[in-house]
Amino acid sequence: MDWRERYAAKLTTPEDAVRIVRDGDRVVIGMHYPTPLALCRALAARGDELRGVEIENSIATFISWWQDDTPNNFNVRTFFLQASDRPAMRKGLLDYVIAPPTRADESYWLDRTPDVFLVSVSPPDDGGWCSFGMSVWGAPEVAREAAHVIGEVNDRFIRTGGDNRIHISRFEKLVEAPHEWKFLRRPPRSHEENELTDVICSLVASEIVQDGDTLQMGTGTVSAALAPFLSHRHELGVHSELVFGGIPELVQQGVVTGSRKTVHPGKVVGASFGPLTQHEFAMVDGDARYELYCMSHTNDIQVIAAHDNMCVVNNALLVDLTGQINGETLGTEIYSGTGGAFAFAVGALHANNGRSVTVLPSTSVVHGERRSRIVPMFPQGSAVTVPRGYADIFVTEYGIARLKGQSMRKRSEELIAIAHPDFRAELRADARRLYGI
Repeated sequence: MDWRERYAAKLTTPEDAVRIVRDGDRVVIGMHYPTPLALCRALAARGDELRGVEIENSIATFISWWQDDTPNNFNVRTFFLQASDRPAMRKGLLDYVIAPPTRADESYWLDRTPDVFLVSVSPPDDGGWCSFGMSVWGAPEVAREAAHVIGEVNDRFIRTGGDNRIHISRFEKLVEAPHEWKFLRRPPRSHEENELTDVICSLVASEIVQDGDTLQMGTGTVSAALAPFLSHRHELGVHSELVFGGIPELVQQGVVTGSRKTVHPGKVVGASFGPLTQHEFAMVDGDARYELYCMSHTNDIQVIAAHDNMCVVNNALLVDLTGQINGETLGTEIYSGTGGAFAFAVGALHANNGRSVTVLPSTSVVHGERRSRIVPMFPQGSAVTVPRGYADIFVTEYGIARLKGQSMRKRSEELIAIAHPDFRAELRADARRLYGI
């Protein structure tokens, strides 16, 4: 039986496919673009029937696991909150997992192997190989380890190099559902946000990024917008968890070549694409210069540190005067997650000529009140995403602060100098009161 006959034999309905899920199973959902919406809806319909089912639903585009926000028998877990997840988190419907550091040579599923993996894939090629499309994250690893793999075929998925494929023989069941996938859009920004982002990105591109650097850009309003400001640079490389919009244009222009990369030379490496335009997706589809790997590889501190001239750029919600970075909570409230910020900050500072850059507007408006994002100390219950020992370079619209190797006094002076002018006197007084500075 060739793969075409196997494919036809495995086709079924979403409702039949998810009958394989049993009480007590751990079910992993494809992350981001490969979230299989038809399969998820069919499984959600069994919420009152099944018992003790654990659903790993991180960075998924399906969140409707509950009828009318009423708890059922699913324990839905995530290690990163998106805007669509936050209401469910506030209602106690989601269980937040503090994600451990990843290693390329170690399974993420050490505590318990997944029972069922639900994932969207491309139609098979002539050899029977499907692609996970625009996002790999951990899909190849889960597919290798799960007891049962169920696929939802999406004919709009692209193909890339790297570890971004799975053979039709690995699937137990397949469904062909009308595709509902849409291009992810960048969140809208106000005029003020655009102005601040432009200033910060211009500073990073002109004063910090160097020709020949390998770049990582994290999720966030500022860091994800950096690529268009790099067109004057030469021979850049990319090793990132997310490959954001603007990078395909830099590849096309010959700015991003990867020619100086010490790991995966000549390749743009990520675990997923971020929001791209339809034109950008067409540019990367089938282009061998793009390779997607599991985040256990892209986010492995040892892999990151092996890149010479590694320059990582990540957002922060708050920074305190000692250099601690909070990128995931608002006090005790979970806002997002650790993501790759810690791993890339640590990896960069262990790399030859590595730099870790934290970008943030100097203020934010909370409940109609403008507040400084550089603070004397974090609110009670706040997470420390990156400890102060790995604090390096910070950029706001008011300039650049360099903290690595500096004393507490010098750190506070550097950070106060790039805080909003309206808050500098108060920050100086707090620094004297708290730290004797």
